[in-house]
Amino acid sequence: MEVSRRTFIKGSLVGGVGVSAFGFNLAPVYAQTRALKIDRTSETRSTCPYCSVSCGVIIHTLSDKAKNATPQVVHVEGDPDHPINRGTLCPKGASLEQDILNERRLTKPQVRRPGSDHWEDISWNDAVNEIARMIKKTRDETFVEKDAQGLTVNRCEGIAWAGGCTDTNELNYLAVKAMRSMGVVNFETQARV
Repeated sequence: MEVSRRTFIKGSLVGGVGVSAFGFNLAPVYAQTRALKIDRTSETRSTCPYCSVSCGVIIHTLSDKAKNATPQVVHVEGDPDHPINRGTLCPKGASLEQDILNERRLTKPQVRRPGSDHWEDISWNDAVNEIARMIKKTRDETFVEKDAQGLTVNRCEGIAWAGGCTDTNELNYLAVKAMRSMGVVNFETQARV
């Protein structure tokens, strides 16, 4: 016998009504199925990293809090107690769990050497040293002491800074101090917007 989708749904509805008519209360079963996802999780309040609105999120992690256990993120939702978003999230904020659990997420610095066709993993110390070396080299090559009229300008025109919308005021303050101390004039952040 072949059962169509319509016949299956009708049978399920009739069966559910029949079970309810005999005095079975399905509300506890329904409540149990809804509570299973985040029932044994730990809540961590955080801030969405995507834009300058800084919406509050609650990240639910499943772990027994043992030292050798790795917590697993199982759910991310808006924080209803947060004064900015009151529990609502935009589509990017709602997809935060997928970004946390993405198996292609980078967890260490990578570099692509000149002429290479692939990226290689490097240590954090190597990454910081390479960045510092390239900044020094670029600044030394592009530093301008005097302009065309002979006025002292002391500026570096070969480096630019473009800050993101999730940068905090403290980070922007430090970025301004660091870039201006090197003579960088091409500086932009979204903190001024």
